[in-house]
Amino acid sequence: MIRAAPLPRAKGTQTAIGLTLAALIAGLWLAVHVWAIFIYEISWSNWPVALAVAALQCWLSVGVFIVCHDAMHGSLAPGRPTLNSAIGGVLLFLYAGFAWRKMRAAHYDHHRHAGTRGDPDFDADNPRSAARWYGTFFRRYFGWPSILFVSSVVTVYWLLVGVPMVQIVLVYGLPAIASSLQLFYFGTYRPHRQEDAAFADRHNARSNAYPAWLSLATCFHFGYHLEHHRHPDVPWWQLPAKRRQEMISETTA
Repeated sequence: MIRAAPLPRAKGTQTAIGLTLAALIAGLWLAVHVWAIFIYEISWSNWPVALAVAALQCWLSVGVFIVCHDAMHGSLAPGRPTLNSAIGGVLLFLYAGFAWRKMRAAHYDHHRHAGTRGDPDFDADNPRSAARWYGTFFRRYFGWPSILFVSSVVTVYWLLVGVPMVQIVLVYGLPAIASSLQLFYFGTYRPHRQEDAAFADRHNARSNAYPAWLSLATCFHFGYHLEHHRHPDVPWWQLPAKRRQEMISETTA
């Protein structure tokens, strides 16, 4: 079925909301990073604060990646491909030195071949093992450019700026790794893992049955994954409404 194109006013509203949320998420992510690295000093008396900051930064890192994901689909700013590419490219590079074109192409392949050997996000040899699948996932995406980028940042912070290594690991390294695990588990493994029950359709995806607040906390609603695959033009913040809409349609059909 061919969907009608959104009205210009709807596009404008979606762009305004999307860019505002993106600015809030990315702005807070950068602000927390700057404060945690250059201002905050870890001590035995305040280490619980450092753990709280690491947890917050992990969640914000997930949000930054989801903003980039919307940019890949053009749902961040509908009808403005240059703006989507600019925002997505900058944030992906800051996130882990990722290349915009390569990541976008891989994500399009994921949608075209979801849950098959042609899917770069899928481990066809270990479709039920989270640990092995994550290892495959990590090797495919965190290549030498990402390693070089992160190593360069750590070197500058440690040797040139003089930030203690324990602080770099706790408020920079740990949130980055944890966010990749969070994105993988809630946004890739759970939606696409193979189970005895068949998938609903050709998208080979399922949605987490979480309330909206928990869906936001776990993966910025990316766990509503079947809805995303069916409607990739819907931004992350509209997925709960789209899920409710589809559930109502299924119960009344």
